[in-house]
Amino acid sequence: MNEMPRDRRPAKCIRVLLAEDQGMMRGALALLLGMEEDIEVVAQLATGDGIVDAVFTHRPDVALLDIELPGRSGLDAAAELRDQAPDCRVLILTTFGRPGYLRRAMEAGAAGFLVKDGPVEELATAIRRVLTGETVVDPALAAAALSAGPNPLTARECEVLQASVDGATVADIAGKLHLSESTVRNYLSSAIGKTGTRNRAEAVREARQQGWL
Repeated sequence: MNEMPRDRRPAKCIRVLLAEDQGMMRGALALLLGMEEDIEVVAQLATGDGIVDAVFTHRPDVALLDIELPGRSGLDAAAELRDQAPDCRVLILTTFGRPGYLRRAMEAGAAGFLVKDGPVEELATAIRRVLTGETVVDPALAAAALSAGPNPLTARECEVLQASVDGATVADIAGKLHLSESTVRNYLSSAIGKTGTRNRAEAVREARQQGWL
């Protein structure tokens, strides 16, 4: 009589939550990580607004978060997890290796930052390393972030730029942010000057390219 195959997984697997809005990428990552003997993907999400609740429900050791998620960004979720669930280590995984994103991720308490084009073995190793207390950052991105310098925009300038997308008028922005129109114009003018651009559309584009928004 043939013996039943034994489960090769150790008694204590690393529990991982995965938040990625692209279904094919999410499924592939979950499958590949699940093939690692010591890693178990316990939750998968397609949006950012359910991340914190899912962490409390599934109690992962590591939350693997994309940045640009519907509903709420992975960076915003990381900042809340830092305060609400400090035992859960956050590893940011993104398509866009922008220097500003790295700085914002570290400020939000992320333990690591990797781009998606790396091998899954590298990702699995990073998951294990952040659990030991290490900070894991893509080397090329770290070098780019150091050379790029800090974000020159204030939080309010970023907020006004973000509110100006999709053709919003100055009056629209003022109403949304509860500011006067003259104040909005001043913030936009300052942001345009700091980004070295000619208008707010270019300022938004440059700020996004740098990862400041």
